[in-house]
Amino acid sequence: MTHPETYPPIGDYGLISDMHSCALVSKAGSIDWCCFPRFDSPAIFSRILDWKKGGYFQVVPQEFRSVSRRYLPETNILETTFTTDTGVARLTDFMPVHPHPAPADATEESRRRQLIRILECMSGNVRFIVECRPRFDYGTMVPHAVLKGPHSGFAHGGIDALSFYCSAPLQQVEDGFHAEGQLQAGEKLYAVLTGQPRFSVGRRPFASHDVDEVNEDEVSRRLDDTRRFWEEWSSLCTYDGDDRDEVLRSALTIKALTYAPSGALLAAATTSLPEEIGGSRNWDYRFTWIRDASFALYSLFILGYTAEARAFKDWLEWSTAGRARDLQIMYGLGGERRLTETELPELDGYRGSRPVRTGNRAYSQFQLDIYGEVLDSAHLYRKFGGEMDPEYWEYLQRVVAFVIDHWREPDEGIWETRGGRQHFVSSKVWCWVALDRAIKAARALHLPGDIERWRKVRREIKTDVLAKGYDAERGAFVQAYGSKLLDASNLLLPLVGFIRADDPRMRSTIEAIERELTSPQGFVYRYKGFSDGLEGGEGVFLMCTFWLADNLIALGEIDRARELFEKLRGCANDLGLFSEEIDPDTGGMLGNFPQAFSHLGFINTAVHLRQAEAQEAGTKRGEAKKSGL
Repeated sequence: MTHPETYPPIGDYGLISDMHSCALVSKAGSIDWCCFPRFDSPAIFSRILDWKKGGYFQVVPQEFRSVSRRYLPETNILETTFTTDTGVARLTDFMPVHPHPAPADATEESRRRQLIRILECMSGNVRFIVECRPRFDYGTMVPHAVLKGPHSGFAHGGIDALSFYCSAPLQQVEDGFHAEGQLQAGEKLYAVLTGQPRFSVGRRPFASHDVDEVNEDEVSRRLDDTRRFWEEWSSLCTYDGDDRDEVLRSALTIKALTYAPSGALLAAATTSLPEEIGGSRNWDYRFTWIRDASFALYSLFILGYTAEARAFKDWLEWSTAGRARDLQIMYGLGGERRLTETELPELDGYRGSRPVRTGNRAYSQFQLDIYGEVLDSAHLYRKFGGEMDPEYWEYLQRVVAFVIDHWREPDEGIWETRGGRQHFVSSKVWCWVALDRAIKAARALHLPGDIERWRKVRREIKTDVLAKGYDAERGAFVQAYGSKLLDASNLLLPLVGFIRADDPRMRSTIEAIERELTSPQGFVYRYKGFSDGLEGGEGVFLMCTFWLADNLIALGEIDRARELFEKLRGCANDLGLFSEEIDPDTGGMLGNFPQAFSHLGFINTAVHLRQAEAQEAGTKRGEAKKSGL
């Protein structure tokens, strides 16, 4: 068995990362997605988006019969075990983690992004094959590949270049590199791919660029250093529930999707993985959404990761500073504002899902929810012990002023629809959140602000939403003023404190969403029957389903919440990674992968559920004690 001549399921992939860039590794030992030197750089391997053009890097035993895999405990180091008719081999994949910022005495070589693969024969003997076929700029550029020695090669084209070293003798084949051979028990093969700058200080251009040899001791040292880094980071996790391993895996995934130089959190590692197989809802998620901020800060804080929360808060402050009217819904990893959307017509897309897109034009949309999310993030940071910088508070007051002036306007809404602006209920509620959090911060910290005016507007927004956003005939909060449609974003209303979950209006909304917006498995769609200006369909959304579970917890329906949570847990792949959506018919993963929002939802619901179950158990013990049982 070798790599199938078709696209693997999205759930077949595992993630490795050095918090600058990342790669997706299939069960067949093939890296089919990798961007250097940043997460959002043009991909050097992108076969996941075009099987013939995209390029790949495979290290695998020939004719393997079975495969199992895991992450080394408390790390992002991926270990895949292959069984053949003649032996067993273990493939270890990782990206060395470098300190950031780099020490002043760090060499140019030590700063480069690397991807290291080690294949070890554990028993018997195995025949292996190594194929490194880089295809730059998302597969649209075939590089010039040359051998630099019996074990090394160099590929370059346009602005991209990489060096390749393999402990087995290499051949130059089809503008890439090839090696094959046999390993006996105890023997290892190692392959190292290094991103190269176009010009290096004191060195010549590509064509004569030397490739440094990599010895086994150096590879082992980098593996040990990387393992130690992840283990030390994992040891900081304060969560101790029965599902700690799964919660920690989600935390490790969030860390792997964090851009170390800025603290920004990617929404996902990929672009253009479809929300419907063969459909056109294919977006680039390699950016940071303001919407993720409050969810991310809360998740990091409740697990004890205060340094990460602080770094993300600093990124948020840095990126959003300026005029409130200029606030965007999303930014690049370094705070970049212009994220121009481009289609790549040369590529077929994952299983024919076209177009393939880079960039995301939703960055220019007007979405009122982000103003509430900025204030909520500051509120959470303060609540968990962070300080409020006076200069940032001045900016937040400008954000509040903007909300006061604009909350009555229609917007594109939380789901970034492209069918025109409406008065979305969730957007109005987030405007209420902006005023509410500003009032709480000003009171708690004795900060300057027109609190009486803020209270007045907060009341106005709530009155408006209750009058126009709740449809008494439907018995539910609706998607937008004047609409009869439901929207899963309204599950956030109790979670942000706008209304209690057990309020009759909210309870009936939850019941309506369960009746009308859920799949037979109980998973939640964002909406149905809404013309959002986009073609094609989509799957059920994991984050929306986590919100439903959180509402059930708030209603005290703990057993139902646990049942739904267990179903959600089953949506992860064998490595504990979640996608954005699930195909309700096949159970297959959909959307960009792995998805930070889904992992944040898993962490939050797991913690809330454990707390609720502990409280329920304590109540039962107290009642039993009173009754003398």
